[in-house]
This record gives sequence, C-alpha cells and structure tokens, in this order.
Amino acid sequence: MKPTALFPRRSFLLLLTLAALNTEHCLLNTSHAAAPKRPNILLIYADDQSYKTVGCYPESFPWVKTPNIDRLAAAGVRFHAAYLGAWCMPSRAAVLTGRHPHGVESMRMEGKYPASAYDPKQAPFWPAVFRKSGYHTAQIGKWHTGVDAGWGRDWDHQIVWNRPLHPENAGAYYERQLLAINGKEEWVDGYPADNYTQWSEDYIRGKTRAADKPWFLWLCYGSIHGPSKPAARHKGLYANAEVPVPKDIFPPRPGKPAYLDDTQAWAKDADGKPVASKSGEKFGDTSGKQRQTHAAFVRQMNECVPAIDEGVGKLLAALKETGQLENTIVIYTADQGFGMGEHGFRTKLGPYDATYRSPLIIAQPGLTPTGKVCNVPVNAPDLVATFAAQAGVKIPWAMHGRDLTPLLKNPAAAWPHPCLYEFTGHDYGSSVAKLVKSEPEKAIYNNVPWYAALVQDGWKLIHYLKPGTGDELYDLKTDPDELTNRIAAPAAKERLAKLRVALKAELERTQAGFNLAPH
Repeated sequence: MKPTALFPRRSFLLLLTLAALNTEHCLLNTSHAAAPKRPNILLIYADDQSYKTVGCYPESFPWVKTPNIDRLAAAGVRFHAAYLGAWCMPSRAAVLTGRHPHGVESMRMEGKYPASAYDPKQAPFWPAVFRKSGYHTAQIGKWHTGVDAGWGRDWDHQIVWNRPLHPENAGAYYERQLLAINGKEEWVDGYPADNYTQWSEDYIRGKTRAADKPWFLWLCYGSIHGPSKPAARHKGLYANAEVPVPKDIFPPRPGKPAYLDDTQAWAKDADGKPVASKSGEKFGDTSGKQRQTHAAFVRQMNECVPAIDEGVGKLLAALKETGQLENTIVIYTADQGFGMGEHGFRTKLGPYDATYRSPLIIAQPGLTPTGKVCNVPVNAPDLVATFAAQAGVKIPWAMHGRDLTPLLKNPAAAWPHPCLYEFTGHDYGSSVAKLVKSEPEKAIYNNVPWYAALVQDGWKLIHYLKPGTGDELYDLKTDPDELTNRIAAPAAKERLAKLRVALKAELERTQAGFNLAPH
C-alpha cells in the first residue's frame, strides 16, 4: 500500500504501526495458535490374512487386485514383516495391552470355545487410558478377547460381534450376527464386512462420536477367516487364476521338526494334486470336509479380500472429504497370516512367515514418506508403543514394544532392536512360565509346540519350548520360503550364537519368567 489521497502520509504511518503491532502479537501467540493437534488413529485389522493376498507385496499372487490397500501403501510405509500374533486371541491381547502374551496376566480360555475371560484390573487395556487422556475411542467388528468387550470402560462407541460371549453365533463370519451396539444386543443381517465399513465410515464422518476430540477407531474385520465366503459380487472373481503349489506342501521336509507330520493338512488326489485332508481341520476351515482342492481354497480366500479393499477405499475417501486425512494415522494389518499349503499347513499357529507374518502398512501425511518399504520386522507391542508416543499419552504400565516413529519418518534408519514373537497356545501371563518350568512336555497346542522366535538382520531363530522338538534357523534373505533349516550349519554357527543371546535378552527384558531350554 502507498500513501494516496484517501490515505494521507500521517494516516498511512499509523496503519503501518498498527500492522506491525498486530504482527508482533501474532508472533507472540504462535505457540498457542500452532499447537499441533493430536492425531486420530485408524487401525484396520483383517483376520487370517496372509501378505500374499495383498497386491503391493511382491510375494502376492500376480492376479491379486487390492487397489485401495495398494494406494495406502503408496501414500506411506509398507513394512516387509509384522509378527502380531499366532492366532486371533493372543494377537488381540497383545494389541490391547502392549505386551506379549506371557505378560498379559489373568487372560485365559474358559467355558465353551471361544469363551474366554480376564480381570480388567490385572490386564488393563490402553484404550481406557486414551479415553481419560481426552481421546474418543471406538471398536467395530470382531471381538475375541474375553466375554467382557469393555464398552463404557475402554470404548466410548462400540458395535461388537462378541464371539466369546455367544459361542452359538461364533461361526457367523459371513452371515447374520448377534451384535452389541453400545451395550444393547440386536441381530443384524447383511454381509458383515460391508456393515463394518459403513459403521466405521459413519464414525469417521462424525455421526457416532464427539466432534471436539481426537479419536481412535479399531476396525476388526472378520474376513478372510474360514469358512471364507466371498461377497456375492466377488464370488468367482479369481475362478481362472493359476495357483502355484508350495514346494513343501507334502513331506518329506529334511531338517524340519517332526510335528509337521501331525499338522499336515493336504493329501494327494488320484492325479497327485493337493486336496484338503480332514486331518488338518482347524479354526472354522471347512475345506477338509469338502475335500477342496488347493487351488480352489486359495482362490476362495482371496475372493474375500476385495470387500475389505473396497472398505479401505471408502474410509480413505471419508477422511479426505471431512478434512481429517492430514491428521490421521492409518494402519492396515491383520491379526496373523494363514498357511496356504506352505510346510503342509492350512491354518495359522506355525512359526513360519507363511503362517504367522502379517501385512502392515502405516501412512500419515507429514509423518511418513510416500511409497517406502521398511525391512525392519516389528511386533504388536511395537504398534502400541508407537500409538502412545504419537498421541502423547503415557501408559501407566510397562509395555514390551518400542516406538517405531524413527522408522516411520525414515524407513531406512538404523534399528538395533530384534523382533520377538511367540506362541504359547491358550496360556497367558505367569501361567506360561509355570507350565514351561514344571510340565514342558505339555507346551503344545493343536499339534504345534510352543515357541519363542526372534528375527534380526534377515535371520530367524525359532526356539521351541517343548523339549525334544529341535530348533530352527533360517536365512530369510536367501531362503524366504524357509525351506532349509541351518541350525546345524557350521557357517551359521556365529550367527546362531548371536541370535540366542538376543533371544535370551528379549525374554529377560520382557520378564517372560522362562528362558531358553538346553539345546
């Protein structure tokens, strides 16, 4: 602005002075005006989903189409490997507490499967802490961690399919479900994955939450868990897809533990091709009863994924349209992987990547770079530690995870920490150490011996807690399919020693109460 007839020089100087004072006032109040908002957290959790069913993973089947999940990966960081849990319940227990199963006191299976219980005072869940810290919390979908789903304590808003509370409806992954909507039970029809997406979209758009609070939403899809029924619009989508047969779907498997003969879930038909055997019937899978071919089984599981992928697209669109995308951390993952013939499996539980490892994608503008891959393996407690750090919330109990923020900012950053994961059947807390010490021969569940495993620098050590099983060592860089056990290889002796030391240290750090058995 220049002096004019309308603004004489004296008035002009006064205006400049006032403008300067106003600028100074704004600068003095910058800390208040620009205080960073606490991020929203959207945790999307699929069920029994292998990374091989997600298109952005190079190990996926070439015909897999997951455009929306892939778009999320292009906007953030895709983790090569996440080890969240061996099956539904321990995975969720670790996510809710930030502790490995051996540190979740009072959690237990009791009653008719999948009935279970816990003491909230001994096993507190961190969403309750977020609530007290000013967050609005919500959980929508599958629940598999005690009959007490925590509404009113852990969750401000909840639409929950509580499988432990209603075993008679626990198999309804793709049909009419008995749900508790903010504590009130009612029957709901429709394809559950689509229902969960709609309710989550309503939450994001503000229809079922407080508008003045940051929020955390845990969306728990039941797909692609068996019996893996695709939505009608996706049935037959991959009918002509070529499905490779895993190299070790049938024995013999030199160097591998003998228990794999007991978990062998595939037989040969008259032509020598793999078909599901009844002996491998586990966790709601009906393919053994149907004598389903391996190819048909893989296609059917993959046809359940598009409904989730469409949901991811709708949720991302809702975030963008409501102006929340910039301030929301979006996480896509699954409770654990699921064997599709690898090592003879047609279930989870096993210590191998094919049966345990989950997809994991994390994105937030300004926090994560775009389209990057992080090769550091992480676990469920790491995720919880990261959520707490990003939200600025102090969790009042010791957690087992490490804040992944440095890796979210720079996926190639140096990371000296190993990744611990475990399988302790249906046991939790101090009962794990008690059994390992007093009756280790009973450390087995559904034919799979208990184990503690550790991944670091591209190597994996699997230490079985049931005596006589025999440990396993894999070079994941040269042998990603885990076909060659190098536990006795002279060239790997030094690496094995380092991993044993690291595993021992992680068990001690997390106060497991048990240590490595003689080997």
